[in-house]
Amino acid sequence: MNVFIGYIFLGLSLSAPLGPINAAQLDKGLRGGFMHAWAVGLGAVSADIIYMLLVYFGLIHLLDDPFVKVFLWLFGFFVLVYTGVDSIKNTGDISVAGLRGSDASLSRSYVSGFLMSLFNPLSILFWLGIYGSILAEAASNYPMQQLLIYSGAIVLGILLWDVTMAAASSLFRKFLTVRVLQVISVLSGLSLIGFGFYFGVQAARLLFFH
Repeated sequence: MNVFIGYIFLGLSLSAPLGPINAAQLDKGLRGGFMHAWAVGLGAVSADIIYMLLVYFGLIHLLDDPFVKVFLWLFGFFVLVYTGVDSIKNTGDISVAGLRGSDASLSRSYVSGFLMSLFNPLSILFWLGIYGSILAEAASNYPMQQLLIYSGAIVLGILLWDVTMAAASSLFRKFLTVRVLQVISVLSGLSLIGFGFYFGVQAARLLFFH
């Protein structure tokens, strides 16, 4: 049981560092409330599970191809910059009336989180390094059934962090003024654009300087 709880905390710690998903969750939560922020997190977790399966089945090496890496960096650049610009552009839509509810689609929030995580090469390196090493160690010490349980514990930890982020962002929208929420939304958008340009620089390096 202690090992299971340890893997849950691992999932929590893996999700906690500030990144594109946390910034997007904060922005969606301010605009649409808990469910929209959580939908972004669920989309990201879905992509994480895909990478975990790729590592598990030993297929992650297929993503080492330079062409695939450039594609992922570029697509991640477009997704993040588009989302960030869209966030800043629609900041004026945050109003007292708008904070009571959101007409935006939950499926759109989910797809946004899924694409951000799926086309994030850092996710590939992250899961290859972290989950790959965990898998190597656990496979030699535990039977397959326990391995699947511990993998589920990591996902559970990530889901718990997503709930925490979604709850925090939805609380912000209830207690902060519209002006403060607009400023936070702009900062979230700028953060996404910043991450996007980082991805773009990495793509340019692979294309022209590698």
